[in-house]
Amino acid sequence: MTESSDMNEAGADETGANEGRALADREADREAVWARLLQEVSTLPGLPGVYRYFDTQGNVLYVGKARDLKKRVSSYFHKHHGGTRIGHMVSRIARMETTVVRSEAEALLLENNLIKTLNPRFNILFRDDKSYPYLKIASHAFPRLAYYRGAVDRKHRYFGPYPNAWAVKETIQLLQKVFLLRTCEDSVYNHRTRPCLLHQIKRCSAPCVDLIDREAYAADVARAERFLLGETDAVLADLQAQMMAYAEQMAYEKAAEVRNQISALSRVLHQQTVDTVMDKDVDVLAVKVLGGRACVNLAMVRGGRHLGDRAHFPVHVQDHVVEPDEADADAPQPTADALLHDTEVRVLEAFLAQHYLGSIPPDMLILSHPVDDALIEALELQSGRKVNVVLQPREQRRSWLDMAIKGAELALARLLSEEGSQQARTRALVDALDLAPEVEAADAAQLPEAAGAGDPLARLRIECFDISHTAGEATQASCVVYEQHKMQSAQYRRYNIADITPGDDYAAMKQVLERRYGTAGLKAARLPDIVLVDGGKGQVAMAREVFERLGLPISVIVGVEKGEGRKVGLEELVFADGRPKLQLAPSSAALMLVAQIRDEAHRFAITGMRAKRASVRTGGSKLEDIPGVGPKRRAKLLQRFGGVRGVTAASVDDLASVEGISRELAEEIYRALR
Repeated sequence: MTESSDMNEAGADETGANEGRALADREADREAVWARLLQEVSTLPGLPGVYRYFDTQGNVLYVGKARDLKKRVSSYFHKHHGGTRIGHMVSRIARMETTVVRSEAEALLLENNLIKTLNPRFNILFRDDKSYPYLKIASHAFPRLAYYRGAVDRKHRYFGPYPNAWAVKETIQLLQKVFLLRTCEDSVYNHRTRPCLLHQIKRCSAPCVDLIDREAYAADVARAERFLLGETDAVLADLQAQMMAYAEQMAYEKAAEVRNQISALSRVLHQQTVDTVMDKDVDVLAVKVLGGRACVNLAMVRGGRHLGDRAHFPVHVQDHVVEPDEADADAPQPTADALLHDTEVRVLEAFLAQHYLGSIPPDMLILSHPVDDALIEALELQSGRKVNVVLQPREQRRSWLDMAIKGAELALARLLSEEGSQQARTRALVDALDLAPEVEAADAAQLPEAAGAGDPLARLRIECFDISHTAGEATQASCVVYEQHKMQSAQYRRYNIADITPGDDYAAMKQVLERRYGTAGLKAARLPDIVLVDGGKGQVAMAREVFERLGLPISVIVGVEKGEGRKVGLEELVFADGRPKLQLAPSSAALMLVAQIRDEAHRFAITGMRAKRASVRTGGSKLEDIPGVGPKRRAKLLQRFGGVRGVTAASVDDLASVEGISRELAEEIYRALR
């Protein structure tokens, strides 16, 4: 045996010994942590409270509530959970915190607040970036109807919330037809000298030019409010009495106008097939769980009118920890149907807590599954009023619930179908680029929490870059991210490009890649599997130069080159590592995915460039200095008022009428621009 081979064997032995000692140290540390946790559990009181579990990095794993803290928390540590998800979570617990409260209802309130604040890894989470819209009747001598989304101001009247923007706008159109209320902005209203088109088509009574007096208009507003509150019979009776009064006074033209209002309102009520005179404000909730995904469908009834529904899809359902049963461990194991029902109940309870705690629920909730009485008690506690819960509705309420259940089933089936299609696209791209071995070998521990441990394709990460400008002005680069079979909008980034020759796309691409993947810029746990650049050989060569200088693998760089005639579907993929161009079939699922990501990068770059250009051309920097006015709100203000001068001249009421601008922010903008 040679001297070098002896040294190699000695080195291998030493490496193995070091790995063994490290493993032993980790096991010893884990035993010490476990002993400390058991000691803490033994001292817990048998009182209501909330518990939190943390891992070694201080990340929150789970937040739970308990009627009996000692019994609930002990069940995690004194039972064998095997390789289940709960076992995986328990194995990661490094420390815990508990808070004792007076009742289970208080525990629910605290649990919900902590879930929203801490975003724990193993809790069911509902994320909805969009607030529900309202119909607003703005305070004014001649109040106007308006679509509204945001914080409410007691100065105005609000009706809702509505499930979507369409429901609000449809209701506004209905009120225009029946009650002829104005919808124009105050800035338009104050400068009218003759009736607008809405008056000509009998959608407005034209208070702007005094074609209706204040008292008559106020009566129409009052009737509209009563209609929105569900008092339709009273409104019809009032209109009929007014029509008869005009007839007795031989004011036949006015009587005919009221008759037309009655006819319009009657048609509306006849068309509303799910109308009821009993219930006014009701929320109907149905939950379905299938294929590891869940859907809670929320249907809204306001003023006795069914306004539609909205489907909500929680995350972490596949990682949901079913809390240990506090009953005897020798109890019979539940059936599959029972487990599914239990999961659906827990999903519904999570939605009720996260959706209603902190807001005012309607008078009645119709639910597809029974929920914990303590949760309803908590809703009543925080809202200060009785909340009626109906579990087995009849007649009209039954039809509402059936509609909500069917809607949940259809929405969930559509989601699973879309996800299956998107997974097929991911698989097709991985196969086309021969990435399967690299993707499947990726370290799952480095992936985001929602990445599926059993789905290697979910680990594929693609980052795509695009450059946008107008003749060299307001150059911006965009970076969009595709991972877990979908676009990750929260990880999108825009980069302002400076110190380059205007219109030099190559220099812009070089700058954004250096900033993204340089030492200070690469924040991701791992380099993307694919870096897409929107361009051909030139852009790919620039990307290669940057990656070689940074010491990064060039094999991940792929350019999307437009095909002959720049026709969609004829794009070719260009590689930085010398592989020949790849032209995929127009019907290829892989090409569809590339086009989807490329188009999203282009859209994101274009919107950023336009906002930046508008800021430069209109002096938007004055608005940029105001806290709370970001790019989106600034763009809406500039669009509404035609520039900074228009914003400066606007009143507080006019500013507050812009979507996303609260009364407080409007006052702040008004003061800052004076």
